[in-house]
Amino acid sequence: MDSEFRAKTALTKRVLVTGGGTFLGDNIAAALLAEGVEVSLLVRPGAEDRLGVLKQRVRWWTADIWNPASLKGRARGQQVVIHTVGGMNADPAQGLTHHYLNVISTRNIANLCVNSGVPHLVLISAARAPWTSAEYIASKREAEDFVDRVGLKHTIIRAPIAYVRGTRRPLFWQIMTLLGGTPPFSWLAFGKFAPMPVDVLARGVARLALDPRPAKSVYYARDLRKRNSQRELRRVTLLLPEETSSESTGSIAVVGEDVPFGWTPDTRDQ
Repeated sequence: MDSEFRAKTALTKRVLVTGGGTFLGDNIAAALLAEGVEVSLLVRPGAEDRLGVLKQRVRWWTADIWNPASLKGRARGQQVVIHTVGGMNADPAQGLTHHYLNVISTRNIANLCVNSGVPHLVLISAARAPWTSAEYIASKREAEDFVDRVGLKHTIIRAPIAYVRGTRRPLFWQIMTLLGGTPPFSWLAFGKFAPMPVDVLARGVARLALDPRPAKSVYYARDLRKRNSQRELRRVTLLLPEETSSESTGSIAVVGEDVPFGWTPDTRDQ
């Protein structure tokens, strides 16, 4: 798809992103804005101040992804919903199982799309990697299966861990990133799960969401890289001001936190 056609397509799009006020959600919103899209965000109650500069550039509403009643009507008039919310770290003692965090949240958003007439759902899933738990990956695959059964047009992105370029990271993760972008290692599993810059990931997600003729339904990190130009891959680009990105994550590029899946339900009422 050439850039002119993409720009014309983007101008007709209204896209809703879940996970406003989080690392990945905000960066995807910024990438969509750069493509000329009208963006709306669903923000967890109490996280409104984390939107930073986006607060003036997007429409936003507070909603609890795990409470279907709070979602009612929030996707009306949208052409695409991008769902980024879930959790890597379960806490069964609090009722926060991987199933609850990842499957129930996806089910609620898929049902929202069906009830609101949204034709396309983009699900940010997760790539299987040596550092991700089997239970977490199983819950993401179960979420994918649910979206497939609903019958919506859908795009599944098995995303790797993301980081902001220029931030300090342990040597191990630097090596993994290098292997993920260097042939022949990138042709192997490294190309699917190696950590990648959040601007590259977000830009790839945005462009896949706007693609009217997707080649397939499941995408990996290497596919996201292909949606970036060589200049974009090489250049250090912050989609958001650094202070906004830092505020949204609390700790940038820390593997083991809920990055990129940074929302968890409020357990105070459970």
